[in-house]
Amino acid sequence: MLRFLSSELWRLHNTATWSWHGWIAAWATEKSLRQWTVAQAISITLALVVHMGAGERALIIALGFLVLAAELANTAIETIVNRISPERSDMARKAKDVGSAMVMVTAISVGAAWLVVLLG
Repeated sequence: MLRFLSSELWRLHNTATWSWHGWIAAWATEKSLRQWTVAQAISITLALVVHMGAGERALIIALGFLVLAAELANTAIETIVNRISPERSDMARKAKDVGSAMVMVTAISVGAAWLVVLLG
């Protein structure tokens, strides 16, 4: 049992390390990730200040993190597409546009949640 826990903790450590490296790499190259992170920090601050229920607060904060996850996924898509298909192509453009749409849809969900909370 101890050996199992030790190996699982090591695996968790590796996963966290690789995830952190991914965040740092995306942060260094993606202005939109930095912008969405600032937006999320503002949203969290407002969610903690504005009077709302715990469930509403949790939803808004979670949806904000979902936007960041979508932005990271979009960055991964763009990176792979650029690696595989450096020349212009309709399929490459579509993959990038769909990734961008993923970010937009998640961002709209945060805005919609805020509207519902603020307008009751």
